[in-house]
Amino acid sequence: MTGADNKITLSAAAARYIASLSHSKEEASQIEVYHFVRWFNNEKIALSLTADEVVTYADHLSSSSADSEKKVESIKLFLHYLKKEGWHKENLSVCLKPRKTRVKMQSVKARVVKSIMLTRQGYEDMRVEIEKLKEKRLGVIEDIRRAAADKDLSENAPYHAAREEKARLDGRIIELEETLKTVTFVEDKPNNSVKANLGDTVTLKDLDSNEECSYTLVNPREINPAQGKISASSPIGRAIIGRGEGDIIKIAVPAGKLRYCIMKLGNNI
Repeated sequence: MTGADNKITLSAAAARYIASLSHSKEEASQIEVYHFVRWFNNEKIALSLTADEVVTYADHLSSSSADSEKKVESIKLFLHYLKKEGWHKENLSVCLKPRKTRVKMQSVKARVVKSIMLTRQGYEDMRVEIEKLKEKRLGVIEDIRRAAADKDLSENAPYHAAREEKARLDGRIIELEETLKTVTFVEDKPNNSVKANLGDTVTLKDLDSNEECSYTLVNPREINPAQGKISASSPIGRAIIGRGEGDIIKIAVPAGKLRYCIMKLGNNI
């Protein structure tokens, strides 16, 4: 196993795996494989995946899906591929077994999907990104068609690169579309709301330097430092949530603690 292989992410491995499949198998497998990858974090190193984590995912499938056995088979093939390509030392597919005792009960219950809170701007940004990705995907499909004109696909680097790019785009599109299906909008609040919450713009004063700065608290999917949008689950975000104007907040950093006073709250949705 090379150094590069040691550092391949689950997302990159999934893109290569999907690109290696025939078209019929690709359509059937890619959604479940990308769900699996997203569960563990796209940037997780494939080699760091553990048997316990795979077992936990199997339990999740069994408790949340009536057709978990079919989904498990798709993931098992992907895990076997990780071992075959040398991206993991173990064949973790043997750990992925659904608990059949719970499937029947779940078949008569509605699946519970965790809602994701977004600002309306964040929702629109995702919709725009999906359209751009779909437009780019059309170009990649055309690249695949042109590259496939060379009948010898085994050594056709442009063809395989285009297939990997298509799989990456498909994965991102699926991720965004699944997110938009579960969105709950941050409710509009009057500008004089007394407690900071998701969607609020907060003006802070550094009590040591007297400098002021403003941040908008957003879902991690909407982070944009250039626009002052920070995650509500970041250290600063967690310190601000639930606090009001005039409150003093302290944020631990390696050099000690930063102290801020909340000067102003405003709804920015």
